[in-house]
Amino acid sequence: MVEQTSAYRTLQALAAKSRFFAHQLPSETNIVSQWSGIGFSLLGLHFVAPMEELVEMLEIPAYTKLPGVHPWVKGVSNIRGRLLPLFDLAAFFLAELTGNKKHQRLLVLDNQQVYASIWVDSVFGIQYFPTDSKHPDVPDHVPARMRGFVDGYYEANECQWIVFHLASLSQDAQFLRVAAS
Repeated sequence: MVEQTSAYRTLQALAAKSRFFAHQLPSETNIVSQWSGIGFSLLGLHFVAPMEELVEMLEIPAYTKLPGVHPWVKGVSNIRGRLLPLFDLAAFFLAELTGNKKHQRLLVLDNQQVYASIWVDSVFGIQYFPTDSKHPDVPDHVPARMRGFVDGYYEANECQWIVFHLASLSQDAQFLRVAAS
């Protein structure tokens, strides 16, 4: 009986000690809602694409060039049994990729209209921004041809992250018209 009483008192002491220290733990009282996207660079600018618009990111695979297509259609590649078209986003906007070839990547879209990959200069991974910190206007330095695909920007670490809706490419008539005239 003495052992049971002693064990019970020890448990009571531990519980009291835990409650004492639990009150001193820091608590986060204001939770900030976060927006996240995949950061990438193109033409010397930093962009971020909404997470829900992309299914994966790939290194540049071996691909087959296609005849009779616009210069921004690089070709197709077999990715896990599916033919994946490769589109050079810089060339679509009448420019050239500026990044190191070792850092260039593909961002893959897979929605009801299009299964395609977008070739960009580099990818920075997931970026997080407070939801309420988005600037609704498009920065002046964004090329005119891109303006229809961007929707404001976030600022972080002295950098503007321009929101680029890659999924809107799948609704653009010029983007969907891949055959050269």
